[in-house]
Amino acid sequence: METEEQEEKYKVKKKPEHDKKIKKRLGLRKQIKKRTPNFLREEWFRYKKLSKNWRKPDGISSKMRINLKYRPSKVSVGFRGPKEVRGLHSSGFEEIMVYNVNDLKGINPKKQAARIGSSVGTKKRMDIEKKANELEVRILNL
Repeated sequence: METEEQEEKYKVKKKPEHDKKIKKRLGLRKQIKKRTPNFLREEWFRYKKLSKNWRKPDGISSKMRINLKYRPSKVSVGFRGPKEVRGLHSSGFEEIMVYNVNDLKGINPKKQAARIGSSVGTKKRMDIEKKANELEVRILNL
């Protein structure tokens, strides 16, 4: 009996309505991201005080700066995704930040999805979720 109730409650997440070109570009971006290396700071492994976060190598004798093949890759434009889908969520929606119920009114549910701001409290968050269900707007951070 519990499983029947759970099945009734579950609702399939809404998908964006895009043309074939955009869907193809999203797939291409996914492939590019798979083979993109994790760009790490030069010699992050050598000193504990250095974080792994990317920093541009700028030393005079830096081997990474002059692109020697035995050193890791540098960040460059060749690793960028397709222009049409830049800035879109991985689901294909354009993210719109929402801080109150009125922010939901300007959202197009076919191509945009809401992301509730971190500063929003529980009570207002529940109001936003209820209104989003009425307007059939997808919330990305539930």
